[in-house]
Amino acid sequence: MITAASAPRSLLPAALVLIGGWSAVTPAQAERPTIGSVVRHDAALDQLLAADAEIEVVASGFQWSEGPVWDRENRRLLWSDVPANTIYQWSEGKEGHSVFMKPSGFTGVAAGYGEPGSNGLTFDAAGRLLCCEHGDRRVSALTPGGGKITLADRYDGKRFNSPNDLCVHSSGAVFFTDPPYGLPGNDKDPKRETPWFGVYRIDPDGTVTLLSKECERPNGIALSPDEKILYVAQSHGPQPHIFAWDIQADGSLGERRSLFDASALAKKFPGMPDGMKVDKDGNIWTTGPGGVLVLSPRGKLLGHILTGQRTANCNWGGDGSVLYMTADFYICRIPTLTKGAGW
Repeated sequence: MITAASAPRSLLPAALVLIGGWSAVTPAQAERPTIGSVVRHDAALDQLLAADAEIEVVASGFQWSEGPVWDRENRRLLWSDVPANTIYQWSEGKEGHSVFMKPSGFTGVAAGYGEPGSNGLTFDAAGRLLCCEHGDRRVSALTPGGGKITLADRYDGKRFNSPNDLCVHSSGAVFFTDPPYGLPGNDKDPKRETPWFGVYRIDPDGTVTLLSKECERPNGIALSPDEKILYVAQSHGPQPHIFAWDIQADGSLGERRSLFDASALAKKFPGMPDGMKVDKDGNIWTTGPGGVLVLSPRGKLLGHILTGQRTANCNWGGDGSVLYMTADFYICRIPTLTKGAGW
């Protein structure tokens, strides 16, 4: 996501106490604080979010939170703090959050990286934690009980810009986006080697395929539940769209189409389309202006989860029905009446 360094910051809820980067609820606070609201644009949202659903804050105090993913085996949430070059962890019933891995996306010694850490995170079928790494400009895998391996760091001999977000196909193929946001000089950075901002696929044998270079700023990425459609969010002021492609039998993409245009919302709320996930019925839960947009499979806006912050990403957790959101310096969640695809 575009850096939030200049984003306006609302006051933390009074019940939140920040202690050296940790967040904790005051002893007198029996429940976690809530923020924001839900706006209903279509009656279909009633089947997805209860009327009394609230946005609950589970942690705070981050520079720019991203890439939430639920670790089912250990029943914990992991997420990236991109400027801090750190992945954090949080578990229900445990006080506060803690460092899971640091560094998370940059292992070099060069200075000047404003957003050097990991961004999008996901798990594959083998239980490996897959990371989009800004500073090291690669897609990596943290093996269970082992170290990191590089899945891909270049295409056609040229290094990627800064891999941003990713999703995994049932075949084991990894789809990811590669905008310039992690480069110190963004799209003007002299270290750029790739002349476009692409959407790629890494096959299980390691082959890297360029699927599209049509997007000015490809960002969040997801597959439909039947894996026949690829969605990509574009975080680009002149064209803040959610795009969709039909996946052809040979693995290539069909013609790009705009599923949702967030231009009107971007005039009212801060933020751009970014990370996204789909539920079991194919509805798209995508971060965007003001928070999280809930779209039907055809791109109709059903509802708007207003966090009040620039919201970078979201993912399913718990039993698969809880939507976790990384909203600038907050980690939030909201209960839903559905479940994520694959749960």
